[in-house]
Amino acid sequence: MSPERLLPHVALSLHAHNRMGLRRTDEEWLAETMADPTTRVLVVSGNRLRPVDGGIEWTTPGDAPDGTLVLLGEDGAGAVHLAVIVSPDDAPGERDDWVPLRDVLGVLAEQEPGQAPLLMHAVGLAEWHHATRFCPRCGGTLASRAAGHELRCTQCGRAQFPRTDPAVIMAITHGEGDDEAILLGRNRAWPAGRWSTLAGFCEPGETLEDAVRREVAEEVGVRVGEVSYFGSQPWPLPASLMLGFTGRATSTEIDVDGAEIEEARWWTRADFEAAVRTGDIAVPRGVSISSSLIESWFGRPLDGPGWG
Repeated sequence: MSPERLLPHVALSLHAHNRMGLRRTDEEWLAETMADPTTRVLVVSGNRLRPVDGGIEWTTPGDAPDGTLVLLGEDGAGAVHLAVIVSPDDAPGERDDWVPLRDVLGVLAEQEPGQAPLLMHAVGLAEWHHATRFCPRCGGTLASRAAGHELRCTQCGRAQFPRTDPAVIMAITHGEGDDEAILLGRNRAWPAGRWSTLAGFCEPGETLEDAVRREVAEEVGVRVGEVSYFGSQPWPLPASLMLGFTGRATSTEIDVDGAEIEEARWWTRADFEAAVRTGDIAVPRGVSISSSLIESWFGRPLDGPGWG
């Protein structure tokens, strides 16, 4: 692969914003920011966004509805960005106007990559607010604090903070040279022809490397030896951090679990390229770390009906 080309998940992370964590409890500054017409505000309906003309609409504080305020931070140009989370019943427009984050990430990565980290931040917190309704200690109601980054029980005072679930995603290979092959699988719930790298959640008390080995063994019966870190990507769908790895198989016989994985197979580069070019298989869109793992193994971007 050309050294000048950045893998998709790396290119997206170049636009990370300054989260301004020390400002989250500065009520005076937050009030001034909400009175500043140059502040940009994203309205989130539940956990959904509203695309406008192929992009996402940011409004001014004066035009934003009332809701749960979330400080996102400052972009590279110095503009402060906030989000306001509202109930779907109170969101402007029609319910069908609002779509999941997944529906807009591909377009944003191509047209407005600087917005993607802001949207992931906003939707991740919106998902957390949606899922965390009551105090786990006493069942009391929760009040938003720290510009949306903390929920505090109004009865016992216990604080809750956003959770992130670590998930491993891995490109497992075997063989050398032209015979090297990558292991891809098909989830039972996916449309026909869709394939991807294997993935799964890390369990309590487990290292990430062992999670890679366990998930591959459980899902497709392949044993994995060497495991190396590849990169990471936030994936607030609903609350994951995808941790990418590469691994070398020590066995090649496949025995799918039949529960989550419907089919799995080894693909050489020649077989993979032919299938993607004809559209016989579809692989993840460029914005995902799965796409980066596959592209890194393949060695170059691949054009065809199944890519992107």
